[in-house]
Amino acid sequence: MGLTSMAEYKEQGNLVFGLDIGTRSIVGTVGYREGDVFTVLGQEIKEHETRAMLDGQIHDIGQVGNTILQVKKALEKKLEVKLTNVCIAAAGRVLETVEVNTTWELEKEKVITPEDVAGLTSMGIEKAYTQFQEQNNTDLHFYCVGNSVIRYYLNGYQIGNLENHKARSIGADMIATFLPDDVVDGLYRAVEIAGLRVVNMTLEPIAAISVAIPEMYRMLNIGLVDVGAGTSDICITKDGCIIAYGMIPCAGDFLTEAIAQACLVDFNTAEQIKRGIETQDAVEYNDIMGLPNTISKASVLEMLDDRLEEMTQRVADKFKELNGGKPVSAVFVVGGGGRIEGYTKKLSAHLGIVAERVAVRGEEVMQKIRFKEEEVHKDSLMVTPIGICLNYYEQSNSFIYVTFNDQHIKIYDSGNLAVVDAAMNANFPNEGLFPRRGREINYTINGRKTFKRGQLGEAAKITVNGEPADMHSPIRANDVIVVEESTVGEPASLKISDLPEFKSMIVITANDSRILLPRVAYVNGEIKTEYYEVQENDDIVMQDYYTVRQVREFMDVLIDKDTEVFVNNEPADDETKVYENFTIRWGEKKTKTTKRKTAAKKTVKTAAKESEESEDALTADSFDALPEDDGTYVPSGKKAEPAKKEESAQEENRSDAASGTETEEKSGPEKTETTAAEKKVPQTITVLVNGKPIRMSGKTSYVFVDVFDYIDFDLQSVKGSKLITDLNGHKAEYMENITNGDQIVIKWEK
Repeated sequence: MGLTSMAEYKEQGNLVFGLDIGTRSIVGTVGYREGDVFTVLGQEIKEHETRAMLDGQIHDIGQVGNTILQVKKALEKKLEVKLTNVCIAAAGRVLETVEVNTTWELEKEKVITPEDVAGLTSMGIEKAYTQFQEQNNTDLHFYCVGNSVIRYYLNGYQIGNLENHKARSIGADMIATFLPDDVVDGLYRAVEIAGLRVVNMTLEPIAAISVAIPEMYRMLNIGLVDVGAGTSDICITKDGCIIAYGMIPCAGDFLTEAIAQACLVDFNTAEQIKRGIETQDAVEYNDIMGLPNTISKASVLEMLDDRLEEMTQRVADKFKELNGGKPVSAVFVVGGGGRIEGYTKKLSAHLGIVAERVAVRGEEVMQKIRFKEEEVHKDSLMVTPIGICLNYYEQSNSFIYVTFNDQHIKIYDSGNLAVVDAAMNANFPNEGLFPRRGREINYTINGRKTFKRGQLGEAAKITVNGEPADMHSPIRANDVIVVEESTVGEPASLKISDLPEFKSMIVITANDSRILLPRVAYVNGEIKTEYYEVQENDDIVMQDYYTVRQVREFMDVLIDKDTEVFVNNEPADDETKVYENFTIRWGEKKTKTTKRKTAAKKTVKTAAKESEESEDALTADSFDALPEDDGTYVPSGKKAEPAKKEESAQEENRSDAASGTETEEKSGPEKTETTAAEKKVPQTITVLVNGKPIRMSGKTSYVFVDVFDYIDFDLQSVKGSKLITDLNGHKAEYMENITNGDQIVIKWEK
């Protein structure tokens, strides 16, 4: 857009109006961009009449607003145009920066559009704000006033530009900068006093970099410092983008105050002395007593030397802090405070880089800036005001006002605002936007802690300007948003029958028939039915075995006391445990030998007073030798009666042979019980090792360590911090006896 006659433009139209609201002065710039050239139509500078601003923050809003109004009117008169919209830049002594990474997983592969990139940036700003709020331990409310993408990612790989690429996921590393509410509000109110509306806001170093460091140089690790009156604002580039922002509340006024104290003058006179030595070897002034004085440039520089050292040291330290502990490769200096002689030399020394790589930037970086006014002095003071205008084309944003649940709030407009942004700024509880689950139930099942979630409630009911919406619906200035909080769902409800462990069955074989046995539930030590409602912190154990009696009761089988019962082909009684995949058989009448052994087992159990927890079948050597004539058990220490019937002994031998056990060798009618016991009967037992049945045979008795002969377990290779060896729920001793049906756990603890 070219301009031939300003009379054609009674309204602002496409003209950009930028205000550099500095600590010492306000600079107004009006211009337009055509191609890659920005034309400055007019500039106006007005100094504050009082110290209405300190360290980049407004202290007297009314005074600053009045100065802005004077600048605006002067430009309107000069250009014959009415100015209504303005771009501004923020500085301040409380500047906070957050670096975040954000990734957007798309529903399907698609071509990335500018809207997608804007959405990703918005996600990054939202994430940065949330992260910052978690770290914010003050009562201050902060606004995001600047953001920059450090690098983009396409499907997890770094890329320069996302647009027009196909992707399933896009991501970005970003930095976002925050300033307190009072700093931002002060700027907005001062501008409103002048009858202007903010259409774009940026940070002063971002504005300066738009002019001072062309994009082709941003691949280099370059630093920029905008030395104003109250603050030194810092920015660093690398790999084609801005990687860090920073600020120190120390700049030109720090030097002016030193002159005022040394020369005994007011602040404005001290400022005149500081500016005077830029072009003169000596400056004349009157002190507060009215006495005339003359001071040389050399004397002023000498009195400022210590403060220049301190100021440049702090700037150098900030550069190193933001640049990962090392100096930048070069530094561009802009702003009036950095023009004083000796500043660049001292800064290069503190950074440890050659003096030629720290320089004040002015006319040499304005090759694409055209001025309509004649005799304009292109120096470092012009860089930031023009940069504010240029930033409008790069990032158009501002603050907007919306009504959220009858609350009038202000939101930083990143260009892609949604209901969730308004909710966040209104401090609406995040959980109030999403469906909430009812109370969960925590319980333990077979030693494993778990839980069941409650039901989901209803999502928040949202309207924008009376129309149904959701939390991702876009919003604009003056929208009316109403959000009714989401609800909490029903609390969790869980019956024993709902547990997957209960639904699983114990499968056994009984008399060649496959039988499915439902597991039995113990809750806090008590048997519960399938209809029991699980309560908080219940301890539930699903019994993984049945006794012979329970199997018969389940199958509704009645047998008399003389019927033999075998579990895994071993004699058993009603209390023998039957596990998954065990075989149980009954039906044959007990032989004389079986009767004697059963009677002996009962006698030994009674004598030993075994606890009910030990329901395992006893082995053959758990009882004394049996007499051969009538099956009567002889207690230990008494001699057996002589055999009365040889046929009975032969019958016993035949019975033992048929059952696969060795018959005791007879040495004579007077053989004692002790002699008979010397020859033990080998037996076969079945134990559960880590939940699997293991059959052990060939010995008359077994100890814990014998299990390792039957399992594949490498004791030589340590695969954990501790070896667990449990027998029936307690720590096992290696030489501890084991019997049929014992439950054993052997494993490495991680």
